[in-house]
Amino acid sequence: MMRLGFICVQNAGRSQMSAAFAKRERGHRDLKDSVDIITGGTDPADSVHEEVVTVMDEVDIDLSGQAPREVSTTELESCDIVATMGCSTLDIDDAKADIRDWSLDDPHNKTIEEVRAIRDEIENRVKTLFDQAETQITQ
Repeated sequence: MMRLGFICVQNAGRSQMSAAFAKRERGHRDLKDSVDIITGGTDPADSVHEEVVTVMDEVDIDLSGQAPREVSTTELESCDIVATMGCSTLDIDDAKADIRDWSLDDPHNKTIEEVRAIRDEIENRVKTLFDQAETQITQ
């Protein structure tokens, strides 16, 4: 089982979108029994950003019931790949985890057009991540 982590500070925007796209991609590729997905933040917000809920609804992904959560070091160290969103305060000592900083803009308080562009970039990065990892996942 491969474990993918999508992490940011607040877990209220980018990492929520990333995990949602990863879950969808996992389903499209019939990898539900092969890929575990976690998302979290080092200092979670109270709720997912409203503008994020809105733009994800446009692509038929409902984040309205999602709640930001704190991620533990133990969870992160159990990941094969950790994608951070460009705001990470992570301190992971386990060399097993492949840490990738995606350096994405924070969607909070951005215009809907800007948030859509961030969403689309995240969707492309998630697909690319699955393309790159699929050989490892299916072995």
